[in-house]
Amino acid sequence: MTTCATETATETVRRAGFTTSADGSYAACLTTVGDDDSWYPERWTLDGPEPYTVPLPGNQPEDPSSQLVPLPDGRVLIRRRVADRHDFALLYPTGPGTGELPLGSLRGEDVRLLPPPGSGDGVLALTYDGTASAVWLVHSTDSTDSTASGGPGEGGPRKLAEIPGHCYGGAWLDRTGRMLALDREAESGGPVKTVAVDLRRGGETSPLLQITEDSDDRLLLAEPDSGLLVVRSNAPGEDRLGWGVLGSRDPVRFPEALRLPDSFLTPFAAQPGQIISPEACGIALTAEGPHGTSLAIWRPGQRHALWLTGPQGWLPGAGLWTAGGVLRLPYACAHCPCGIVAYEAPAAEPEPVPVLPDEPQPSAVLPLQKAPLAAAGPVPAGS
Repeated sequence: MTTCATETATETVRRAGFTTSADGSYAACLTTVGDDDSWYPERWTLDGPEPYTVPLPGNQPEDPSSQLVPLPDGRVLIRRRVADRHDFALLYPTGPGTGELPLGSLRGEDVRLLPPPGSGDGVLALTYDGTASAVWLVHSTDSTDSTASGGPGEGGPRKLAEIPGHCYGGAWLDRTGRMLALDREAESGGPVKTVAVDLRRGGETSPLLQITEDSDDRLLLAEPDSGLLVVRSNAPGEDRLGWGVLGSRDPVRFPEALRLPDSFLTPFAAQPGQIISPEACGIALTAEGPHGTSLAIWRPGQRHALWLTGPQGWLPGAGLWTAGGVLRLPYACAHCPCGIVAYEAPAAEPEPVPVLPDEPQPSAVLPLQKAPLAAAGPVPAGS
């Protein structure tokens, strides 16, 4: 969990686990002041004239491993570990205090919340019991649900899918909350492959990404409008970032612009709205290196990344793209305890595209399997 510390005139404020709601109107994180490790949830309001924060402390300090997902209605869903179970609840401000609505519990070796789908209509959790993984609906905002103000039903979380093996990650391939991509280790010590899970067809699972039989192929980020996929794979002989397009017959490419020997690159936000132009889709990345954390913007249609200086007090890995190409980054510093800085990234400029050989070269270009689920969403150019 990435932690960011802000020095004020009198004390140190630390924040961790910063997440944003599906529509970008709210965010939430765990916060502590001073050195006593008394963590509490904090909600950020981002869609008003000026951003501001609201503390949501409970009856006792939160464990720093707790997870938060802010909802478009301003409430915050929290996952807490209590003994051998994980409890879920909705938090909301009630004047001077914090209201709390329990949503039930889940058990498992590994339990965590998934990122909210683009529709913002629900919150899901992923569990692993040592043999299989399962996807659960923890909270639904569907107006047809008799418990829309709380959880998915009187019985607590509702199982939507069960997948053999240990699943990680979690990226949405559409904006309706139907198609979920997960990285799966089918057997202990075996290769990791990305699968797609159809949550409206009983959890039907299909292969999504398999570059070579023995390589570890993970999906790090998916942009549903353009179909752009950003992957990490060791198929080229070392862990590299690459990109492909959902449903396209073109191969995965591993650009040199995303190969930094002394840094670890992680994509954290993608520009929406590029329906027929995945090559123009802006991707924001962090680079962890010997000199700290750097910020970069890269587009698949360009050979070079644009390196930027993040704002003072930026929470690394937190940010949101707008369809118009503006990257909004949250920050907190001594002079501004809650702020948003907007970067208007330059539009993509045409660059010469190298001609690919008839046979892909394993060190640079590898085939992306034809996505069996491409019909579930828009078909991008090149498919």
